Amino acid sequence: MFKALVLRKDGDRVQAAVEQLDEAQLPEGDVTIAVEHSTLNYKDGLIIGNKAPLVRSYPHVPGIDLAGRVIESRHEGFEPGDPVLLTGWGVGERHWGGHAERARVKGEWLVPLPDGWSTRQAMAVGTAGFTAMLAIMALEEHGLEPGRGEVLVTGGAGGVGSIAIAVLARLGHQVTVSTGRPETHDYLRLLGATTVIDRAELSEPASRPLEAARFAGCVDAVGGTTLARVLGQLRQGCSVAAVGNAGGNELRATVLPFLLRGVNLLGIDSVYCPMERRKLAWQRLARDLELRTLDDMIETARLEELPRLSGAILAGQVRGRVVVDPTD
Repeated sequence: MFKALVLRKDGDRVQAAVEQLDEAQLPEGDVTIAVEHSTLNYKDGLIIGNKAPLVRSYPHVPGIDLAGRVIESRHEGFEPGDPVLLTGWGVGERHWGGHAERARVKGEWLVPLPDGWSTRQAMAVGTAGFTAMLAIMALEEHGLEPGRGEVLVTGGAGGVGSIAIAVLARLGHQVTVSTGRPETHDYLRLLGATTVIDRAELSEPASRPLEAARFAGCVDAVGGTTLARVLGQLRQGCSVAAVGNAGGNELRATVLPFLLRGVNLLGIDSVYCPMERRKLAWQRLARDLELRTLDDMIETARLEELPRLSGAILAGQVRGRVVVDPTD
């Protein structure tokens, strides 16, 4: 028997409660994992709160990230005792996820835990940090390098933003952060932000399609009007990596930034990212993220707290990263 956060649906209503399950109830897969830590991401908040049609069948165990140790394996790449982590691949959406003491998944979805990392540290990074690293890699591949100018991070107090700030600052970039939460300014500067601006500066539609060229790059977790404003403020040949839609799905912009300044809009998919690039991103995180920085980002939570915290993360009230300990 093991403990899990289980979602059950009654009509249009989804209820979340911690239950005891039997390992025989786990879904199909060739690797069984004793989960030591998981996370709470924005997508987890949508799933637990039933705010988006992401889950296809119930009962369901959420949690799009997990890290732990293999206890059974029929996959040639993993043996009992191996420390592993998992992000993406529809786990926590179509497949039972990491908000439990046990998980059974496909071995082809797993990444070995980076050397010297704990499972808690890996989940302090999780999908959010992995996505941030993919965004930075894409920006670098399109010309971003230290010394070119300000790099903007929108939604800076969230999980993606926090890791992006820390990595960009360590790489030597001048990091500007937008946030609507004044109480987080000291936290953002501690992570490495050099300038903090109010999100209101980017949340209203622009009066013209091209504004003063300011930013050498951007990691955007907001989307909507904010992304449209950023496109009009990028410098010649620079790029924005779009990683989220907290500010809305619609993008009302013109083609002029692309035609007159040659800017690039880079979409980041962390769910089905190919394994080789996935491993490279984790190698970069192991190299370019100071693990001690994670201590300032982490809030630890029990499974019983996740229904409450899921509402908080959707309301933008969670700072940094929530690491879930399913064994507590």
